[in-house]
Amino acid sequence: MPPTMLLSCESISKSYGVKPLFVDLSLGLGEGDHVGLIGPNGSGKSTLLKILAGLDKPDCGSRSVRRQVRIGYVPQEPSFSASHTVEEALTTVFLDEGLDPHEHGDRMAKALSLGGFVRVDQSVSTLSGGWKKRLAIAQSLMLEPDVLLMDEPTNHLDVEGILWLERVLQAEPHAFLVVSHDRRFLESVASRIWELNRCYPNGVFQANGRYSDFLEQRDAVLQAQADYQASLANRVRREVEWLRRGPKARTTKAKARVDAAGRLIDELQTIESRRTQSTAELDFTASGRKSKQLLVATRLGKSLDGKPIVTDLDLQLGPGERIGLLGPNGSGKTTLLKLLAGTLQPDTGTMTRADRLRVVTFEQHRESLDPRATLRRSLVPAGDAVVYQDRSIHVISWAKRFLFKPEQLDLPVSRLSGGEQARLLIARLMLQPADLLMLDEPTNDLDIPTLDVLEDSLLEFTGALVLVTHDRWLLDRISTRLLALDGTGCAQWFADYAQWEAAQSRNAGDARRSAPADVVNAVKAPAKRKGLSYREQQEWEKIEEQILKAEEIVAACQTAANDPAIASSAGTLQERYAALHTAQADVERLYARWAELDEKRAQAVKSAP
Repeated sequence: MPPTMLLSCESISKSYGVKPLFVDLSLGLGEGDHVGLIGPNGSGKSTLLKILAGLDKPDCGSRSVRRQVRIGYVPQEPSFSASHTVEEALTTVFLDEGLDPHEHGDRMAKALSLGGFVRVDQSVSTLSGGWKKRLAIAQSLMLEPDVLLMDEPTNHLDVEGILWLERVLQAEPHAFLVVSHDRRFLESVASRIWELNRCYPNGVFQANGRYSDFLEQRDAVLQAQADYQASLANRVRREVEWLRRGPKARTTKAKARVDAAGRLIDELQTIESRRTQSTAELDFTASGRKSKQLLVATRLGKSLDGKPIVTDLDLQLGPGERIGLLGPNGSGKTTLLKLLAGTLQPDTGTMTRADRLRVVTFEQHRESLDPRATLRRSLVPAGDAVVYQDRSIHVISWAKRFLFKPEQLDLPVSRLSGGEQARLLIARLMLQPADLLMLDEPTNDLDIPTLDVLEDSLLEFTGALVLVTHDRWLLDRISTRLLALDGTGCAQWFADYAQWEAAQSRNAGDARRSAPADVVNAVKAPAKRKGLSYREQQEWEKIEEQILKAEEIVAACQTAANDPAIASSAGTLQERYAALHTAQADVERLYARWAELDEKRAQAVKSAP
């Protein structure tokens, strides 16, 4: 039985100027749908989300919402009043939505616990981009929406924040639609994938299953379209040859064949125009240096403002070595890149670089781009051509390689989108032969087709690479090893992302087992606490049983995941590990909720209506 439809759009179209984003598009979200929305930059993903949220209107077509369905929306760049505290920002939701005043305290406590906020009186203006995104997500979840719409929710979140969001969405029973270019994130949270792309006859391709299942289904569909196009092209060629022979059109049969040939030609032209998809051509140039060691760091140490970044770090880089840096925001990943690049000096230790080492750096905030310069001069500083791999390439051809149109060449860099600025910076870096590439968040604002091309280019790069990115799919595929910083000066090596993730789970378990005795005893013997509401008191009295059951589920999932009988079944193994991660997240959530209830007395007094 199909799920009850909550939110849908029927035959909608939207254009900006003469450029259509999508035409005659029909989509629907049902109860329990967990959908990931992808598509090239400019395909209209954010616009579609705003139409579904009721914040924008289509040029034609209709939007339907089931009666009494509550919709939550998290924009790509959330905005808050700079004068508000975290608590005040959450309280505005109550006022705007007219929620029952008796639920304020309970919903506030859940939002603070869910988002991981410790200080409710912290000014929103002092929050990092990642914590502002958490606050926007907590605001939407306070509404307990039937449908949650999220536009690039992983932007600004570090890996820890993305894992937090994954746990939140994996435990979310209601429907949600999330726009994201983070393929690992989509693999973890989505059970359906929609790709918005004009190469499909209906403008969208819908696939059930995870992102990896979507890739298989999409490849099959595109191959079937290509086969049909080839067959159609052969039929058109035969009909064109027949028309050129000058058939007599006096008979009804001949006229019908001429008309049919015209329809075939029109259909082929439509398919060809739909399948014309441009992708950026990225190819970093290695210097070809044969040195076995490009850079050697011994007992490297650095602190900033009294905070240790790395302590006694040993590191070697040679051709073909690709190191991925992991760590929470503020742990010092960008600082370590600057140390390795030589733009920042270490406090202790030694750094030995190969003679005339050529280092090329992609900066996270794109400081090297002049916002006042035109795209033309940013691509080609002088003249009208660049020299790339010993070939002269005209500026228009060079611009098209990175998906820029000739009419954009005289635009100032400040008018370019985030993704266009990222492609511009990559275009400049590709002209510089490198022994060592330093890439600080190169994936920000890039769409999935461009990310795929970037991956292939980095895999083919023969020099050394140090990569900082929150895109775990890219990190896992590119890196030969990972270096994780913890923000206290400690750095630890891992063979791959799975090993790092397993270590994080072990550390979380160790932290729970080593909790202070008073915390453990309190969980085992709950008692009434001052400041708890009636509902919270009931929750407090049941939380011990919930924690014990959740830990039993973790143990059962661990046993199921380690069953040797399923070792050869990738699908079953993936499902069981997903169940294990969900169970572990439930345990962590319950412990966090227990801690929240334990400290709730002061917060309950403060947040009382």
